[in-house]
This record gives sequence, C-alpha cells and structure tokens, in this order.
Amino acid sequence: MIDERLLKPYNFEETEERIYKNWEKSGFFRPETCLKEGICTEDSPYFSMVLPPPNVTGILHMGHSAMIAIEDILTRYHRMQGYKTLWIPGTDHAAIATQAKVADIIYKEEKKTRHDLGREKFLKRVEVYADESHNTIVRQIKKLGASIDWDREAFTLDEKRNFAVRTAFKQMYDDGLIYRGYRVVNWDPKGQTTVSDDEVEYKESKGVLYTFKYSLDFPISISTTRPETKVGDTAVAVHPDDARYKKYIGTEYNIDFVGVKLKIKIVADEAVDPTFGTGAVGVTPAHSMVDFDIGKRHNLPLIQVIDEYARMIVDDPELSNKKVLEARKIIVERLKSHNLISEEKEVSQNISVSQRGGGTIEPLPKLQWFIDVNKPFVMKKSHIKGISIGDRVTLKEIMRTVVEKGEIAIIPDYLSKTYFHWINNLGDWCISRQIWYGHRIPVWYKNGEMYCGMEPPTLNWQGEGWEQDPDTLDTWFSSGLWTFSTLGWPDETNDLKTFHPTSILETGYDILFFWVARMILMSGYLLGDIPFRTIYLHGLVRDKNGRKMSKSLGNIIDPLDMIKKYGADATRISLIIGNTPGTDTNLSEDKIKGYKHFANKIWNATRFVLSNTEGVDIDSKPELASRDQEILAELEALSRDVTTDIENYRFYLAGEKLYQYFWHTFADVIIEESKKRMTGDVKEAMSCKWTLLKIITMTITMLHPFMPFVTEELWGMIRGKKKNILMVERWPVFAAKPSATASGSVS
Repeated sequence: MIDERLLKPYNFEETEERIYKNWEKSGFFRPETCLKEGICTEDSPYFSMVLPPPNVTGILHMGHSAMIAIEDILTRYHRMQGYKTLWIPGTDHAAIATQAKVADIIYKEEKKTRHDLGREKFLKRVEVYADESHNTIVRQIKKLGASIDWDREAFTLDEKRNFAVRTAFKQMYDDGLIYRGYRVVNWDPKGQTTVSDDEVEYKESKGVLYTFKYSLDFPISISTTRPETKVGDTAVAVHPDDARYKKYIGTEYNIDFVGVKLKIKIVADEAVDPTFGTGAVGVTPAHSMVDFDIGKRHNLPLIQVIDEYARMIVDDPELSNKKVLEARKIIVERLKSHNLISEEKEVSQNISVSQRGGGTIEPLPKLQWFIDVNKPFVMKKSHIKGISIGDRVTLKEIMRTVVEKGEIAIIPDYLSKTYFHWINNLGDWCISRQIWYGHRIPVWYKNGEMYCGMEPPTLNWQGEGWEQDPDTLDTWFSSGLWTFSTLGWPDETNDLKTFHPTSILETGYDILFFWVARMILMSGYLLGDIPFRTIYLHGLVRDKNGRKMSKSLGNIIDPLDMIKKYGADATRISLIIGNTPGTDTNLSEDKIKGYKHFANKIWNATRFVLSNTEGVDIDSKPELASRDQEILAELEALSRDVTTDIENYRFYLAGEKLYQYFWHTFADVIIEESKKRMTGDVKEAMSCKWTLLKIITMTITMLHPFMPFVTEELWGMIRGKKKNILMVERWPVFAAKPSATASGSVS
C-alpha cells in the first residue's frame, strides 16, 4: 500500500527537521560509523574536507549557503561511493571583526570603550557574543542539510587550536622565520591596529595631483596627492640613467619647506619610473612602504610626522595635532602663497581602507612581528615533489612549487596565474595585531630580555617579573593551520594519518590569498606536505541584476527566509545550477521558487510510480521490452555523465542534467507514455512498471547530494526497511568507477 504521506502535497516544513535529526541519530556523518556498518572499509580510499570556518560575527549569507551546498554534494557523493568520508565543521573567531562588532555594541548601549572595561572583562563580553553567534551559525548549517561530523567541530580560538598556534609560532621563531622588526606597516587609525596587505581594500575617489618644489631655489619638482606627508621627506629619488637629474645625484639641501625644516638628499634608485610625472619622487621613509625600502637602500633617516590617530606630529603650531586632511589644506595654501605649485591636476586615486574596520589606512613605522617569506631554511620533512629533506628553501618557494608541480590543482585553472602573481609580489607577512581578542603572541619580556615559549617563563626556571607581549596574532595565522589542526596536529593522531592531506578545499575566490595561500605556506613548512590536493573556488552570489547584495541596496536574499518559504532543497539547488567555478552567479527569489516546484515534481512523480508499481520487486528484473532497454540505456548514459561531471567538479552541469532529465524526459515523456503501456500486454506492462521503479530509484539516488531532504523522505517510501537510509546508499551501479586522482584520494 502506498505511504499515506504521498497522498498529500510535499510539506518540507514537516520533513526537513525530522530528516536531519534522523541523520544525526544514525551516526553516519562520522566515518567510524560507516566503517562499523560496512558502508566503507579500512581499505577504502578516503575523502576529507574542512569547512571554511564562518566568522562568529553574525549570520550566514547566500555565499556561505552556496559553499555549504557544494561541499555537501561532494561529501554525500563520496560517502555514497564508499569512501571513508570526513567533513569537519568549525567557526573562526575573526579577531578584528568580532572585537570591533562587540566594541560598537558596548559603546552604543553603554557609552563605554574596551579600555573602560579592561582586557579581562571585555574579552568575556566578546566570548559571550561569539558563543551566541556560533550557535546561530550551527543552526543555519543544519538547516541547509550539511552532512558534517559535528563530533569533530573546532573553533580557531579553542584550546586545541591555541596549542597548535603556539607550537607553530615557536617552531617558526626558532627557525628564524618569525622576527620582530621596525618597519612601515598598514595602520588602521579607526581600529587602532595593524592590518596585513591583503586586508587592505581600495576605494576609488577623486584627488588632486600637486606638482611643486620644496622651495624656489630647489632644482627639482616633484608630484604628490598627499602634500601633508612631505614634511617628513628626507630625499628625492631619481632614476640613475635619467640625464635630467644626473648632476644632482648625491647632493644635499637644507630647506625651509613652507615653515618646516627639511634636509633633502638626491639619490639614484632604479625603482623610480623616469616617465611618470616629473621623473623624481619625494621620499617619505616613515609613511610609505616603497619609500621605506628606498630609505633602507640609501641609509636615509626616518622621520614620523603622522601618529596612530592620523594626526600630525610636527614641530609647527599650526600643523601639530591636525587631522591629515586639515593639514593637507594648510600645506597647499602655504605652497600657493610661496608660488611653489606649478600644476594642480584632478586624478582618480585608490584610497586604502581596512577591509575589517573600514578605517582609512595610514602607512606608519611600527615595531611588529613578521614572517620572513624569503629567508631560506632547512626542510626537516618533505612529501613535496621537487623538494627533499635537507634542502634549503623559502616559504615562497614552497608555495610556488606545489602548484607548479601539479600537486595542488586550482579550479578554475586561470586563477593559477593570479596565485603566482601574488606570490611573486609577496612581502614579509605582518602577523601582530594591537587588539585583545585572539591568540596572544607567546613572547615575554623582562629587563630587555625576550623569551619565546609554549608556556609563560614564570612556570619554569626563568623566574618572576616577565610580561607577555600585549599583541595578538593575525586571524589568518591560526586559520592557516586549519586542515591539520582540526585533525589533531601537533599530535600524530589517527585522523591526521588517515585524512591528511585533505582531498579538496572549496571556498570563495576572494580569499585565495587571505587564507588559501597561507594554508599552503603553513602546511608546507610544518608538515612538509600539501594541505589539500584540489582548490575549488566558487564566485560571489549576486542579486538577479548582478549587483552585490547589501543592506544599502535592499537586495539581500536571506537563506533562512528562503528555506522557510521554499525549503532547503530548493534553496540549495538554486545555488548550484548556473554556478560555474570562479564566476559570480545571479540569484533571485523566483529562481528558488522555481526549484520548489521541482521538489514538488519529484514528489508527484514518485507518487505516480509507487501507485502503479505495487508488488513490483526492484531486485527481480523481468524480461525488458525494447523500449525499456532504450530508456535504461539513456539512464545509464545520464548516470555516467553525472558521475563524470561531479568527479570533475562540474556540479552545475550535473544538477542541470538531472533536472532536465527528470522533468522533461522522465515526467513529460516516459511517465506519459507509460500510462498507455501499463494497460496493454502483461509482459509489456511488467517491463514498463519495473523500468519506472528503476528510474525513480536511480534518479532519486543521483539527486540526493543536490536535494537531500525530499530524496531521503521518498527513499524510505520506495525501499522501506529493505535498505539503509539513502545518505549511505550506493551510488548507481551504472556509474563509472571514480578515479583516485579526480577525487583527491589515495587507496
């Protein structure tokens, strides 16, 4: 008798939460349960993946939802293929963003700053907020149907990850790869912290390019959009082959620059472009990374004229303590009054802002902690092709080699060029942050001495009186360890031996440098291995008109709202079909609504099949009519195509083919013609019925990774108690055997 649930329209609201609880109860999210129940064996190849940890600063958006949908397709597919399958969840403490969020809330509600509360009380408030946000994120991930191993959940700031971070820092420090140095860094006056080069965004704005001389008797004109920084100039740089300025190279000038005393030296440097502007550059070593390097090459003095609050610190009553924009106006007025400006030209310029805090970046000289990416060190272990134990290599060489040698594939391939370009221009990584929330730098100071260790020196022979460095580490330092710290490193755990390197990293192309490259750096150095075999980079999810979703535009589509209205299956597959790797995808509510109709179509077609095939045993194949042999041959071809597409990460094609086949071939053609065939010859009718049951069984199975809820619900009605839940049912027998290379696994 047909299941009474099929007599009603499909109700995802009554189904999805119940189904997910059954999945969790089954234990099949864990590879150990699959081994115990014979879903896989010890000899099976493995598939492993880490969830890119969402930041504990709010709720998931559609971009996160697309990521989870893609990763769940991969996880369910490999589990159904009989792989030892592990998908590890976790969240990121997102230090700067989380601290800024909580600080804003506290100030808005209590008119207090973090300094009013003190470090300990403030951090407790941040932890409460992060925990609440974490719980919301977990609920959302479950709503989307992620078949993820919650027993292995990690947090980038938990104690296990903290131990891993301290271990990594100590090891890199002892090898001389981490150092403390005085250099020009990106300073966020709003957040009161350094930020890395990759956390700086550029906003286009209009500016004025001023061409002027320091004084009427100075022989060379220079150009700048920031005249206020020129009170910190110590040189003018020209190209050594520039005939216009050769005679001035090496000369020095004592100048009264509109009321500020300067000593300017003319230096020759090949970094200067003689064709740009006047071909001469005013060098401000304290407020430009490029100028800082020129200053080092020519032993120039470094004079800081802007402080951490973006105010002027110069011995001039009118300029002192002025904001930089105010100071700019004053300097320009003085230049004009002294007839020093020869040209003013409106130009488009990129203003540097902090991605996290939104503050305008000021390059400032600061004493900070860095990772030296160009310093050779001896490889203590290596599983990397082209690099052997004992070789002297740099971190940049490791990052370049693993992709050049094909040990890591980047999808889409054209982003490999972007990756190499970034590495070629990579400078030392500033890893210290002047915030309280995060991994504290494991370094202590006492009477001019410095101690780096896993534990405070007061716990051993070092004695009392040591003070720990107040700074915390860049978030990307801890998340760079994610693929192996989540598997138990630095301990040699069974998980680490079994599931690392992970098979694939699936994430957005926008964090290729923030996170992906740093994971390759950390894994290459600490494990002598790659962190993953494949990088799949999805694009951004935009609105139906291709615009970025934002509150200001009022075009945000909330995944939870869509799940509530149309179900998780419709939301998931709408984010897959049409979504090619590395390319942004447009999404509308109408698209999601359309796939709700598809879920209903699957439900109704299954009802028709089960209503007309009572008593038919799928495990007992009858003699098939020629028409049914044709139909099954087409189904076999579909199965092979879908398998090949998934193996090659063409999820959008696999989903589209299944959709087209089910709706337009199966429902519109095969089912319609079966209505006549089932009323004719007995043999023909039995062949037709068995084929219908075979099609619905196969298509439901192949659709499961894409639309897990409705397919799992229907599977129980199709197979009853004869089989496992669909989540661990075998992928269709017609499927081509997956290759270890394509799946990133080894036997």
